[in-house]
Amino acid sequence: MRLRRGGPEDAPTLLALFDEAVAWLTARGSASQWGTEPWSGIPERVALVERIAGEELWLAEIDGTVAGALAVAETPISYAPPVDERELYVHLLLVSRGHGGRNVGGRLLDHARGLARERGISLVRVDCWAGGDGELVRYYEGQGFTPSQRVRVRDTEAQVFEERVLPRPAHG
Repeated sequence: MRLRRGGPEDAPTLLALFDEAVAWLTARGSASQWGTEPWSGIPERVALVERIAGEELWLAEIDGTVAGALAVAETPISYAPPVDERELYVHLLLVSRGHGGRNVGGRLLDHARGLARERGISLVRVDCWAGGDGELVRYYEGQGFTPSQRVRVRDTEAQVFEERVLPRPAHG
């Protein structure tokens, strides 16, 4: 698996990942997470993906194919409760269903932790949809994150998580 920095030119790839995720979620009865319509056909969601592609985007590739995406920022997503310290917030973690079970998400989260350490940041936060069967919540707990707050987002809830990481010691 290779990680590379992404950018605005990767927006079509991200849209394809979202469309694949929507089809998969709909097929397994979890349409209330992102709806049933492909994101590529909804102008507001296309604009959101284009904005995400302009953030600090990292793509995981396996055999030259994008297997997952990670977007991070030092500012939280709009609905997350603010914190009184510097943080690295995972705005997006998305794995292609064709690469499930290969720890793509775990490797991307490890990369986010490493970015935080390199920047001297000790708090990493992420959120996920809190509905359905709770599988996403359990996933982030299994990745070492601790649930902190539940927040209302439109007509559903999101679970915000946090994890403390030790910054890399400065070499002097």
